[in-house]
Amino acid sequence: MTTGTWKRRIAMTAVATAAVTAMAVPAGAQAATATSTSTVATAAAEDVDYTTWQADCQSVMNEALPYLKQRIAAARTGEKQAIVFDIDNTTLETDFGFSYPQPANKPVLDVAKYAQDHGVSLFFVTARPGIIYSFTDYNLKYVGYKVSGLYARGLLDLFKDVAAYKTAQRVDIENKGYTIIANIGNSATDLSGGHAEKTYKLPDYDGQLS
Repeated sequence: MTTGTWKRRIAMTAVATAAVTAMAVPAGAQAATATSTSTVATAAAEDVDYTTWQADCQSVMNEALPYLKQRIAAARTGEKQAIVFDIDNTTLETDFGFSYPQPANKPVLDVAKYAQDHGVSLFFVTARPGIIYSFTDYNLKYVGYKVSGLYARGLLDLFKDVAAYKTAQRVDIENKGYTIIANIGNSATDLSGGHAEKTYKLPDYDGQLS
């Protein structure tokens, strides 16, 4: 396992722990928890420049938005359109979010808001464990995403290949009658397996971002 992988796992654990702790400890103790989370998250993203990452994310979303505008306008009668999003360093700034709730990745949020304002359902498929489902759901809604569905890994899913798991969730969304007009993520495992008309990959810089 690479050092970068360990960093990302540590950062993810720290954020989840901070979220759970913040719900259980007195307000005066929460500042220390946030400080600890900030230190770990900074270490996880130390090799990635935030400004460059945001510019690169914006570039991808600049490609996605014109397509989405056209596809949404061309919706067939009765068609239920959906977009599927990854979460970590896609919809939320996981490696740059130094507190809970984590901030939205603004270029992606802007596109998501356009879609949701035009009747498109937003689904979120994450490899995060189900134990932090409620915190993730709250975080997404808090920063402005309208969540039509959130898929997190249950105990059995933890032993499945991530790409296969995420593909299966898109199949489930399609089985509910939706047409997935776009799938947006920052990893090959987010996007492989089909079941989306278009895919858009955000940067992960050779795995430096989860």
